[in-house]
Amino acid sequence: MVLEDSTKLEQTLSLYPTNKIYRYPGKQKFLLHYIDMLEKSNDSGVVIIHYPLFDELKQSFKSLYKTVVAAGGLVVNDLNEVLFIYKRGFWDLPKGKLESKESKREAALREVAEETGVNNLEIFYKLCKTKHTYKTKSGVRAIKKSHWYLMKTNNQQATPQAEEGIERVEWMEPSEMLKKHSSILYSNLKHVLKAYEESLVKNISGDH
Repeated sequence: MVLEDSTKLEQTLSLYPTNKIYRYPGKQKFLLHYIDMLEKSNDSGVVIIHYPLFDELKQSFKSLYKTVVAAGGLVVNDLNEVLFIYKRGFWDLPKGKLESKESKREAALREVAEETGVNNLEIFYKLCKTKHTYKTKSGVRAIKKSHWYLMKTNNQQATPQAEEGIERVEWMEPSEMLKKHSSILYSNLKHVLKAYEESLVKNISGDH
C-alpha cells in the first residue's frame, strides 16, 4: 500500500503503475476496510490511497499500527553487482530491526553481515527510506520503517542465514534483477533501486 498526496498522484503512478487507486474519504473506518481487504487478498500488486490532506491521511494510517524501525543495505561489489537475498518466495535486500541503543548505521552493517555472511562492508551514504506493513505473530498490525544505506565491498562469496529463512544470496546487476525477477521483487525495493540509480547520476554530474 502506498499513501500519497492527491496533488502528487501522477508522479507516484510513474513509479508504481497500477489501476488500484482509491481516494481516502476522510473516515478511518474506510481506511481500515482497505487494509482488511489487502490483508485477505493474495494479490501482491501495489494499491495507492491518496488524499489532498496528506498529513491527516498519514496520521489516520499510523494510529492503526505500531512502528518498527529497521535498517539495511544496498551492497555493491567491485563488479557493480548488488547483493540480493531470496526469502519466502521473494527477492529482497538484507535488512533487520534495530537492537537496543543501536544506531541505524550500526544495525544496517550488522544485519547485512548476519544475513549474507559478507564482510569488509563500508557505508557511503544513506539512499532512502521505505515503509511497509505486516502483522506480527501475535496478530498486531505493524508498519516497518526501513532506512537504506549504500554499502560497498569486494566481490566475495556470500552465505545465506538459514535460521532467518534466507534460501539464496546472489550478486546481480539491478537491471538483470528487474528483467528476470520483477514479479517476485518487493515493490518498495524498486524504490530503493531507483534511489540508487539516481544517486549514480548525481555522482557523475557532481551534484551529490
